[in-house]
Amino acid sequence: MDISVCNDFEILKEKIRIALYVQKAALQFIDAANRTEHKLSQEVAQAGFDIEPEDLAYIVRSHNNKTYDFHGGLQGLARKIKVSLRDGVLSGDISKRQQIFGCNRFVEKPSRPLWMFVWDALQDMTLIILMVCAVISVGVGIATEGWPKGMYDGLGIILCILLVVLVTAVSDYKQSLQFKDLDKEKKNIIIQVTRDGTRKKVSIYDLVVGDIVHLSIGDQVPADGIFIDGYSLSIDESSLSGESEPVNVDKKRPFLLSGTKVQDGSGKMLVTSVGMKTEWGRLMVTLSEGGDDETPLQVKLNGVATIIGKIGLAFAVLTFFVLTARFILVKVVSNEMGTWNMTDGLEILNYFAIAVTILVVAVPEGLPLAVTLSLAFAMKKLMNDKALVRHLSACETMGSATCICTDKTGTLTTNHMVVTRLWVAGETKEIKSKEKLRSTIAEKILAVLLQSVFLNTNSEIVKDETGKTNIIGSPTETALLEFGLLFQSNYNQESKNVKIVKVEPFNSVKKKMSVLVALPDGKIRAFCKGASEIILNICDKVVSEDGDIVQMSDKQRKDITDVINGFACDALRTICLAFQDLEAGSSSDDIPENNYTIIAVVGIKDPVRPGVKEAVKTCLDAGIMVRMVTGDNINTAKAIARECGILTPDGLAIEGPEFREKSVEELREIIPRLQVMARSLPLDKHKLVTLLRNEYREVVAVTGDGTNDAPALHEADIGLAMGIAGTEVAKENADVVIMDDNFKTIVVVARWGRSVYINIQKFVQFQLTVNVVALMTNFVSACTSGLIN
Repeated sequence: MDISVCNDFEILKEKIRIALYVQKAALQFIDAANRTEHKLSQEVAQAGFDIEPEDLAYIVRSHNNKTYDFHGGLQGLARKIKVSLRDGVLSGDISKRQQIFGCNRFVEKPSRPLWMFVWDALQDMTLIILMVCAVISVGVGIATEGWPKGMYDGLGIILCILLVVLVTAVSDYKQSLQFKDLDKEKKNIIIQVTRDGTRKKVSIYDLVVGDIVHLSIGDQVPADGIFIDGYSLSIDESSLSGESEPVNVDKKRPFLLSGTKVQDGSGKMLVTSVGMKTEWGRLMVTLSEGGDDETPLQVKLNGVATIIGKIGLAFAVLTFFVLTARFILVKVVSNEMGTWNMTDGLEILNYFAIAVTILVVAVPEGLPLAVTLSLAFAMKKLMNDKALVRHLSACETMGSATCICTDKTGTLTTNHMVVTRLWVAGETKEIKSKEKLRSTIAEKILAVLLQSVFLNTNSEIVKDETGKTNIIGSPTETALLEFGLLFQSNYNQESKNVKIVKVEPFNSVKKKMSVLVALPDGKIRAFCKGASEIILNICDKVVSEDGDIVQMSDKQRKDITDVINGFACDALRTICLAFQDLEAGSSSDDIPENNYTIIAVVGIKDPVRPGVKEAVKTCLDAGIMVRMVTGDNINTAKAIARECGILTPDGLAIEGPEFREKSVEELREIIPRLQVMARSLPLDKHKLVTLLRNEYREVVAVTGDGTNDAPALHEADIGLAMGIAGTEVAKENADVVIMDDNFKTIVVVARWGRSVYINIQKFVQFQLTVNVVALMTNFVSACTSGLIN
């Protein structure tokens, strides 16, 4: 694209953004000038609410703390919309709230009618040529052969054109409806809310004003709302404001806007407006995803059709000139050049009809239709196979993939973790019998161990309507809490009289989570858990068999390291738990970074999914290299990779820090053998994908589930996001969403991609064979005898 055009485009974008801001500011100014305390409408008053929906929506939209305070702040708004900040909305009130405040849905652009797809199908250059030929054929046929015999050839062409147009239009129409359904399913985000006093999962479409929504890293803010509480909540508002700097949300700046993303931290919000009353609904009504471009395969095949059409046109013109020259030569030899009659004119017109017929024979009108049907059919079948194709080109691109960079957890494994081994007080224990295990651990140690499990967590234990205990959270957190529940079924006991002072949520850089708590006896205690090597490095003490805290010796540190490596070699994810008691009366609320006491090393098993080993073998047999990129310990990664068949004897496993330190020349030497990268950061994955594409010209597929995987998913030739464990940011940057998070499904996508290529290749061979033979036969026949077969 020309630089001046790019600059004009950027200037236009900036003007649009400024116009939106000016419009927003003007509306807010007018609203503020006209805003007075007025009587509630009869409908709102009868429903029992004390605030109008527009007034409620204005509070977040204006970002005005004075308006917020005028309505009584968080507590005042909760009273006015009749909701408890602890128990949330009552299920019986949902329909009433939807009636008054609206549903959480946006006005969608109406579907294009069928006739518009018919019109689009008629714009195809090949069909336009055929239509012109058909009209000429009908005119010439009637003139030369009379009615109705002269119409047959042209009418046959017209009927073929109508058939192609109708099939193409109906196929595209059904495809557009399917994409609409898939897009609706893609946007049907499942969020966590507190309702009826319990935490549960609901669809974003079922969200109502008054809901208490739980937010964590990678989540999309589902509606406009007010911050209730949380830790280090940072929001990316670039989708609305265009500003790349994240916004820190706290009680001083409590406003959250629909459509923005949680970049860091966690928290809870009170929903104040939904659907078209949100900021997103007001300013982004016309926001829609761009149309689907032609796929590379379609571009190539249309190019082939164009070339064949040109060749056909050349042969048609040549045939007409040869036949005309032959006719004139005969008249010259017969000395009849001076006499011309109607029969001679009809003869030349017949030659023109022959030329038109040759052109019709040459044009492969079935190619565009074949491509569309093949891709649409593959996309439909992939949906049945748990793969949601967001971009049609992904069907064919995946068929060309030569390398797959896959995650471990949840993709190769089941993502349901269970604690199977425990190291505590110098001993390694198998988790088999609860009673036997309890008898071997001192009560003093068990008490602090359970505190570390139940207090230092981002997950929540809830009971459903049937009374069954459910854990809402990540698989690792779920495994730890399930382990804790073996010893203490009354899980609320630990947190009953404990005050959480500060929380540092887990993130992929620090690879640890910390919490500072005030215990009932007045002690201030810090708990820390995370990647074993990292936690061990910040510990200088250890709990003895009697539960006393003793200084850690070098031998003990080496023994613990050996335990961690031993767990990892058995394909166990290792988590270290540690704590530290702070001085009484300490006024600082900073969480310590070192001098911790190690409590335990936990070994968590995440079994390999059934069929993954066979799927990996299928990929290798098909010439697709599978590489595992994970944040786990290298020994764990190696063990899982060997079990899956990814790591071979001549393969290479490397850690992220080592990968980052190597030069480009060194990486060029090791990447062909690289099969496992452990302890990797998201940018390591992005760098690997970039090198594979640019240096080795590989077609790379990447799987990802986290927000930080988005750069690699975007960089890859085809991004595969996980539908269950994946964040919305990851799904938005992917081409295909794997609905069951299973590596076997990725292989199915690759198989369908290759199937599309093979089927179209067969059709092209058939089409070209028929067209070339027909073209040459008719050309030779016309030039020699003046007739066509």
